[in-house]
Amino acid sequence: MLLQVQDVTMRFGGLTAVDRVTFAAAAGQITALIGPNGAGKTTLFNCITGFYRPSGGAILLHPPGAETGAAPVALHRLAGHRIARAGVARTFQNIRLFPGMTALENLLVAQHNALMATTGWGIGAVLGLSRYPAAERAAVEKAKQWLQATQLLDRADDPAGALPYGAQRRLEIARAMCTSPDGPALLCLDEPAAGLNPRESEELAKLLLQIRAGGTSILLIEHDMGVVMRISDRVVVLDHGQRIADGPPAEVRADPRVIAAYLGEEEVE
Repeated sequence: MLLQVQDVTMRFGGLTAVDRVTFAAAAGQITALIGPNGAGKTTLFNCITGFYRPSGGAILLHPPGAETGAAPVALHRLAGHRIARAGVARTFQNIRLFPGMTALENLLVAQHNALMATTGWGIGAVLGLSRYPAAERAAVEKAKQWLQATQLLDRADDPAGALPYGAQRRLEIARAMCTSPDGPALLCLDEPAAGLNPRESEELAKLLLQIRAGGTSILLIEHDMGVVMRISDRVVVLDHGQRIADGPPAEVRADPRVIAAYLGEEEVE
């Protein structure tokens, strides 16, 4: 088990956006979080990644490779930047790249903490110590590897804001994958297929399967049911802030509660 969400509640004044939601995301799997608009998906994502502090409940991360019996990381108690250091990376529903920087520079910025730590938080760079050039070369190499994986190597020197929309989506995922030296333990994606055409959605699905095969688990919010059902190992469904279904894609797709939530229920006269 990688991520445990236990009875998480998020209130905004008198509005309960997430109501005692519990689910788990297994290591080495793609877990999809779906539901109608307003179901509380992004709010829950924001709780997991530290943008919100939940009103109640617990969010626990069990890092891969941790010693047996080691205490999990209580994400609900950490600031957002510490959650990122714990191995959780995310993208956003609206693209948040640095548009004036090149594609390569966007991926180097994501490695800032690791690069600075290697060089004594900048002292090595100022003094021209030998460790800095080596660390910089390693950061560039890592960035190039993810540009290659996202089919953007030939656009490395182009401003991110000049890339086509689908390419910007892939670049944002590549940036998230560069935030940890060995890649994040959990990659959280908020509607990564939004606005993509069928060919781009297919490329995205292949990229996410490649990321999973590389050892990073994925939690995603997505409205494209074709992508969800094709790549997910498990699907969690929210409606009005509550979990209404949780299981394998085929099982969830046939659940009457899920069908009702998406299509509505006939009124009985």
